[in-house]
Amino acid sequence: MKNFIYYTLIGFLFVSCSNTGDDSTDTAPIAPNLIAPENNILCIDNSVNFQWNIPVAVNNTSTSYQIQIAKDSQFSQIVKSAEGTSNSQTIALEKNTAYYWRIKATDNQSLLSEYSTTFKFYTAGEAVINHLPFLPELVQPTINSVFNTTTAKLSWTAVDVDKTDILTYDVYFGTVNPPTSKISENLAVTTLDVTLNPSKEYFWKVVVKDNKGGETTGQIWKFKTN
Repeated sequence: MKNFIYYTLIGFLFVSCSNTGDDSTDTAPIAPNLIAPENNILCIDNSVNFQWNIPVAVNNTSTSYQIQIAKDSQFSQIVKSAEGTSNSQTIALEKNTAYYWRIKATDNQSLLSEYSTTFKFYTAGEAVINHLPFLPELVQPTINSVFNTTTAKLSWTAVDVDKTDILTYDVYFGTVNPPTSKISENLAVTTLDVTLNPSKEYFWKVVVKDNKGGETTGQIWKFKTN
């Protein structure tokens, strides 16, 4: 009986000593919130100071930040990127150009956050009295979505850094990529209903126009029907 109690105590001590008490699971950092330049703003200086907040460290680890700056909202045309541990970067950019930027965080365990939301801004040009509209942004239908209906509503958003500009839209839509059929011209709203046929892949794009002659052609979006 004494031997049984002895071995039981030894086993208990072994288990107790081998348990570190750390059952935590490493968690990826939180995505930063963008501060400056603000969304949809005109930057007077083309040497732009980017700022973002530093989220609370999830794992009490040091964090670095990667900034991406692109000429399109899909970040297929990245023109600048930088990485560091501070919450700001000053980067020289071209004048009279629309830019899109975002940030992600990486901790010292190589865990990555999601990208932040995307902000866009325009750099001022010399003697420029009109700035082109920003690229239109997709609302619906989502890319590669599938429809079982005979109609669909196309929807998008668009803004211009020149706040007083009036925007209108040309919409191109069809089964050819890139779409060449203009189905609506000088549209004053940001939605359009279209008719669909079964078993087709559709492509569409929006051209944003301001009332001063400026035009910006959007990216091509697509969806399918069953």
